[in-house]
Amino acid sequence: MGAQDLRQLLLLAAIWGSSFLFMRLAVEDFGTWPLMLVRVGFASLAMLAVVWWQKKWQAIQQYWAAMAFVGIVNAAIPFTLYVYATQHLPTGTIAVINAMTPLFGAIIAKLWLGEHLSGSRFLGLVLGFGGIVCLVYDKLFFNDLHQSLAVLASLAATFSYGIAASFSTKYLKGADPIAVTAASFSSATLCVLPFAIWFWPTQSISLESWSSALLLSLLCTAFAYIIFYRLVASIGGARSVTVTFLVPPFGIIWGVLLLNESFGFNEFFSAALVLLGTLLATGFLTLPLKK
Repeated sequence: MGAQDLRQLLLLAAIWGSSFLFMRLAVEDFGTWPLMLVRVGFASLAMLAVVWWQKKWQAIQQYWAAMAFVGIVNAAIPFTLYVYATQHLPTGTIAVINAMTPLFGAIIAKLWLGEHLSGSRFLGLVLGFGGIVCLVYDKLFFNDLHQSLAVLASLAATFSYGIAASFSTKYLKGADPIAVTAASFSSATLCVLPFAIWFWPTQSISLESWSSALLLSLLCTAFAYIIFYRLVASIGGARSVTVTFLVPPFGIIWGVLLLNESFGFNEFFSAALVLLGTLLATGFLTLPLKK
């Protein structure tokens, strides 16, 4: 991996780590559904412009039904769940839970696609789940209903991402990634549009909230995916996915620096356990274990 690729990888991790921050800053004025519409709506317009520029309309027509489904499970559902979660959990906590995505992806791929799961990868799943339990155990006893539901919502979002990954592997193999992104965001926009119209806030929305929402859409969604697919073309998908491991540290850093969120030993230990488990579960780190 060259220096330029490494810089882009770190930039992408910093951008995606900041997405939870922008959700937190914008959701109070917008509400969940309107913020979702701004995020996927403007992102879809930006990506459709890229499709038009690169003349990739035929790529969308070929796989439009599968792309539309991916828009639901890879954008509409998880994005909405994370917006809800940011209202009740620290952004650093959500960023760490988000690192569970490859773990759920490995489980679903095993059950649905029959992918091999070695002893090393199975250990990674156990460690990853253990790290999440350490991180959120005090929030799962329903002393605070909203916190508990926010944890479950974050986990459900990662599970939805895992479904999208296996579905894409099965039904979108060979599809153009830019076309997939544009079509899926457009599908997500159509899904959330009626809810956003119904729940659109009656009070005025501050400039700070609009700025955060647009940064969430154009920077953390559209622009970030363009960087991601550039990395895929340059260093391959397997190496590009390592960005998932870098997002939690950046999510924690933004939360501590800009939202004054606390970060103690339990958070550090849990994050380290989740990252170690994810590295094992995805095969980036292997141990001499038999199945």
